[in-house]
Amino acid sequence: MFGIIGAMDVEVDELKKMVSSPVTTKIAGIDFVCGEIENVMVCIAQCSPGKVNAALCTQIMIDRFSVEFIVNTGVACSLSDEVRIKNIVIASDVCQYDMDSTGCGDPLGYISGLNVIKISADPAISDSLARAAISCGEKIHRGSVASGDTFIASNKLKKHIADSFGAICGEMEGGAIGQVCYANGVPFAVIRSISDGGDDNSYIDYPTFKKIAANISTAILVSFIKEQKVQLEF
Repeated sequence: MFGIIGAMDVEVDELKKMVSSPVTTKIAGIDFVCGEIENVMVCIAQCSPGKVNAALCTQIMIDRFSVEFIVNTGVACSLSDEVRIKNIVIASDVCQYDMDSTGCGDPLGYISGLNVIKISADPAISDSLARAAISCGEKIHRGSVASGDTFIASNKLKKHIADSFGAICGEMEGGAIGQVCYANGVPFAVIRSISDGGDDNSYIDYPTFKKIAANISTAILVSFIKEQKVQLEF
């Protein structure tokens, strides 16, 4: 069984509807929906936005449902001129742009305890997601995904994150999910569909494109699950 985590209902509700014979378990206010899609066992959860919510959901999913790996899905903003609305970003690694202990002499984004700034996503799972996205006819990008507890909606913040971390995509959960998975030795991947440019126009673009973007990532995940089914049959 593998886990799928999204922050908002628009990011996971369609996937939940596809689960056959679903069993729902509520823990810490989060519904964990387990069952099969395309004869592949999955556990799907909506964590709610933000790094603490994402970390809480991830640790529960690992402890209570013994998932083999976790995919974080959803929408995000672009931090690069090359990454356009409705494009797909698959994380090569994740970081947390608002982790700041520079006053103690650490580099920006340094995660104490793990002693890293960037956490690598699992290459095999990420490659599989990339193949699924390409099979769906989507434009994909691979690169760093930066997370923080702020909705990125200003040219100034966008430039700061891109310049500081070389990130091409910004959101609010992937870095926390990656940290918890890394600490537990659980493989993870992050796939994001771009809903806005993370700039001064985000308040207009985000509500316009978030549903469209979420549907694109959902279709890719279904294709990814079908690939898992083929691998299991072999």
